[in-house]
Amino acid sequence: MRTTLNGYVPLLLLLLMIMGSCNWSSSRLQVDVSDVPLDEVVVHRYDKALFSIPLNGLEEGLEQIKPSYLFFLDTDLRDSSRINNLKEYLTNIRTREFYNASREQFPDLIGLGRELTEAFRHLLYYYPDARIPRVYTYISGGEYDYPVHYVDSVLLIALDTYLGTGFKPYAADGLPLYKIQRMEPAYILPGCIRAIEEEYYPVRYPGNTLLDQMMDAGRRIYFLDALIPDYPDRFKIAYTERQMEWINANEAHVWAAIIENRLLYSSQGSTIRTFLADGPFTADFSTESPPRLGEYLGWQIIRAYMEQNQEVTLKELIHETDSQKILSESKYKPRK
Repeated sequence: MRTTLNGYVPLLLLLLMIMGSCNWSSSRLQVDVSDVPLDEVVVHRYDKALFSIPLNGLEEGLEQIKPSYLFFLDTDLRDSSRINNLKEYLTNIRTREFYNASREQFPDLIGLGRELTEAFRHLLYYYPDARIPRVYTYISGGEYDYPVHYVDSVLLIALDTYLGTGFKPYAADGLPLYKIQRMEPAYILPGCIRAIEEEYYPVRYPGNTLLDQMMDAGRRIYFLDALIPDYPDRFKIAYTERQMEWINANEAHVWAAIIENRLLYSSQGSTIRTFLADGPFTADFSTESPPRLGEYLGWQIIRAYMEQNQEVTLKELIHETDSQKILSESKYKPRK
C-alpha cells in the first residue's frame, strides 16, 4: 500500500451524551415515537432471583420463581441431577464473584428499561409488526463471546460481561485490552440492538469486494442509528474516545488511501481483512487508528446515501444490495 498514515443509569447516559456531543446527526432519524403504543420495558433480574434463594431451600425457591422465569426453569425441578448442577453453579467461587460484582455494579436497571423502551418504540415505528422481546439478565460466568443473546423473542443480557475495564478477572482470563474496553455498562444498549438486528437484517452473503463488505457493515450500524439515534456514536461502533478523535481527523486520508491504491473493488482477502477485521487498530495505518476502518467508512457512506435519498426507507436500505448505486447516490465526501 503506497499511502499510509502515521501517527446504566440516566445520569450516566447524560454524561455520555455530553461526551458524544460532536456526533453526526440527521433530522430524518429524529422521529416522533411518543405516540407509539408500548408499555415500559421491565428488565427481569433472573440473576437476583436465582442467587437470592437459600441453598438449603433451593428446590422450594426454584418452584416459587419458576412462573416468572419459565425461559430458564421450564423443566422438572425434582430432577436431582438438575438441582445438583444448579448448586454447583451457585456455589462456584468464580460465579459468585461475577454475581457479586454485577449486583454492586447494577443495583437496579430502571434506566436500561427506559432506554430499551425508547429503542423498541423506534423499532415499532419502522417495523409496526415487530415482536417486542421480553428482557432478562443472568450471570454467564464469563461467556464473553455472546454478551447478549436474542432467542425466540427473548433478550438475554449477561451482566457479568459489562462490569467495566477495572474488573480484574477480564484481564486474568486473557482478554485483550481492546475487548475489555468494550465491556463497560454503556455498551449494553448497543449490544441489545445488535442482537435483535439479525431478526430484521436478512441472512445473505454480501458481494466479495471491499466496497460490498463496507456497505454491508455500514448498513448494520445504521440500524443502530435508527433505533438509538441520540446514543453516542463511539458506542455504536465500539471505538474509544481517542479512536473517534483519530478517525474524525483522518477520515479523508483513509478514503484517499483506499482510492489511490485502487482497493475499493478489490476482492483480496488480505485487503478486506485489513479494513474490516477487528483488533486493536487497523494494520498499515497508525497504531492510534481504530480497527475496522472500512466499517466506519461504509457507515458514513450509508448515512450520506440516506440523507441524499429521503424517500428511501430503512427496510428498503436493508434490502438494497447494489453497493455501487449506494456509493454513487450518496455523493459521499469525507470530512477533512
